[in-house]
Amino acid sequence: MSGLFGVVSDTDCAEALFYGTDYHSHLGTQFGGMAVWGDILRKKIHDISRTQFKSRFYDDYNAMPGTQGIGVISDLDPQPLAVGSRFGPFAIAVCGLITNADALARELLEGGGGTFAEMVGERINQAELVAKMVARSSSIVEGIEHVFSKIEGSCSILLMTREGVYAARDRLGYMPLVLGHKDGTWAVASETCAFHNINLEIDKVLEPGEIVLLTDKGPQLQKGRRDKKQVCAFLWIYTGYPASEYDQAISVELVRERCGRFLAKRDTVEADMVAGVPDSGTAHAIGYAMESGLPFRRPLVKYTDGYGRSYTPPSQEIRDKIAQLKLIAVPQLIRGNRIVLCEDSIVRGTQLKNFTVNKLWGCGAKEIHVRPACPPLMFPCRFGRSTRSIEELAARRAIKEIEGRDIDDVGEYLDCTSGKYSKMVELIGRDLEITSLAYQRIDDMVEAIGLAREDLCLYCWNGECPSG
Repeated sequence: MSGLFGVVSDTDCAEALFYGTDYHSHLGTQFGGMAVWGDILRKKIHDISRTQFKSRFYDDYNAMPGTQGIGVISDLDPQPLAVGSRFGPFAIAVCGLITNADALARELLEGGGGTFAEMVGERINQAELVAKMVARSSSIVEGIEHVFSKIEGSCSILLMTREGVYAARDRLGYMPLVLGHKDGTWAVASETCAFHNINLEIDKVLEPGEIVLLTDKGPQLQKGRRDKKQVCAFLWIYTGYPASEYDQAISVELVRERCGRFLAKRDTVEADMVAGVPDSGTAHAIGYAMESGLPFRRPLVKYTDGYGRSYTPPSQEIRDKIAQLKLIAVPQLIRGNRIVLCEDSIVRGTQLKNFTVNKLWGCGAKEIHVRPACPPLMFPCRFGRSTRSIEELAARRAIKEIEGRDIDDVGEYLDCTSGKYSKMVELIGRDLEITSLAYQRIDDMVEAIGLAREDLCLYCWNGECPSG
């Protein structure tokens, strides 16, 4: 996924834009970008795959004065883009995954839509696709509505004109957008943690499909909410930053603690300590320790935030290298101990096995009991890039081994009380070379989040696709 930040102010906004965008760095590792409207529209895009946003843009933001701007941390495409249109020039940044992007691009080209100039290899840049779709409509708001009606997947949008910044949350509310303000300044962000240290107060969460125009006078509603809401549950389990909160002010950190408590309530294992895989597994482990009474300790520590997250880079080679380097073991805490290891999730399982579990065994762990905070991932995400293909998923590999082939109907494996589910978990644990493995139950995870089940997207666990 990616992270968006926009700001409109009655004074220069460049510093707020720079730091607000930087607070989304946990959401992408490929590109960062900012566009600012001052006397002219200026934009900068940098590859941040080998460096941090702050260092790449520190000099740039001082040379980009203006009273409104948008920024993005992108896991996929270079953005924001600046384009000319019948509405005048505008800058645009998007967040999400448009799964029918190629079909929509062909439709535009066959309808006389000209060319696409911002190709990424042979792939269409999603921001350019959305910009073209908006520009062919009679108004910006109608254009955004047209995008929402045509795409499959998800797409939240920031679009900046001379009037201000249009902010539009995707039609199912899969990705969050929230408004914040202080005197003379209004901002919109994917993550509320972006507001805290630049002294912005949270004002309003955009609802699914809602479109507002942000000016220095505040937000002006352009289009009201849609009836359906299905927020990505993975935001609370893994993707979101611990200091953020999403719909109904539900704290990421507290949800993770509650997930850990539920894991402990259903567990009977005897152990000497509880540990979390840093960073996202830490709060799950704290909750487990609080409920179980076992001591929370840190046998694995992360070496600075500079290595980032190992799930976001596009290649397995890069993901493995980050996983290998970012965690350092503390042998004196590990040797001879039985460890409950809380993890946010098991996607492929390769990094957990090769760069986490093996480090613990290598330092003399006596037992390793892995407790993921969510159920087995069964389906690749259709709305973001958290998971990419069925073949990569550890649970699907185990099912293939049990069945002797790939199967479409995995219903029996979704039932945590079935024999086939138990066999699948046993095989995953055996492949990970751990003492025991027990997953979170989906009902416990939903209760830990605190939203109604129908308001959450649970597709990657149960294959039920949101509609609306």
